[in-house]
Amino acid sequence: MKGLLTQFFKTFSLKNSASDKPLKEAITNLTGFTPRNIDLYKLATRHSSAASKAKEHNERLEYLGDAILGAVIAEFLFKKFPYKEEGFLTEIRSRIVNGEHLSALARKIGLSALIDHDKRQKGGQLNRSSMHGDAMEALVAAVFLDHGFIKCKEFIIKKLINSHVHLDSIVEQNINYKSQLIEWAQRKNRKVAFEIVNESGASHYKEFLAEVKIDGELAGSGKGLSKKKAEQAAAEKALVWTAGQ
Repeated sequence: MKGLLTQFFKTFSLKNSASDKPLKEAITNLTGFTPRNIDLYKLATRHSSAASKAKEHNERLEYLGDAILGAVIAEFLFKKFPYKEEGFLTEIRSRIVNGEHLSALARKIGLSALIDHDKRQKGGQLNRSSMHGDAMEALVAAVFLDHGFIKCKEFIIKKLINSHVHLDSIVEQNINYKSQLIEWAQRKNRKVAFEIVNESGASHYKEFLAEVKIDGELAGSGKGLSKKKAEQAAAEKALVWTAGQ
């Protein structure tokens, strides 16, 4: 009996190992590291639309990856631009880690092709969703949990920033989210209203909180060191909101 059980588990393990091989190879190519715990990467690439009640999905990893990615990029920019002020560094970091840029990055490195999602969703819905950017953050968390912070940082700097992030272009770009939102509202015949709802801090270092409402409904809020920047941050969030309208 013991021999039969031993043979069963060996066969089961070999089958699982064989079925995991394509994902292991893909993750190795993406990160530069061979997965130790392949289950972490299965979870990182599983969208909530593919998760049944008995399955977990990548949202918890997304939360962790967001924090790690933000910290690593903050340090990278801090050293890269030693004479730039906090506002500049915050703005560039925001441009790198925003959902749209992370989604584009996920497609560039081939991560999007690995995402396990509900195939019944229409292609347009998937393209507009945050699924790709979320998987990017979840992958970062998986590398961190599997290999530790040093190798995770190496993956972010070498495989993502140095290889696929065009930093000069990001610094030079001047995205006017407020104008984009107003143009969208005009096309859709919707009413947009911006409001500064709070300001805090000393007179020489104020932080503003802006809200944007569309037809009276709160669509986004954002903070900035000026009213203009706060409105831009709120407009960026509202543009994500409009994707579902």
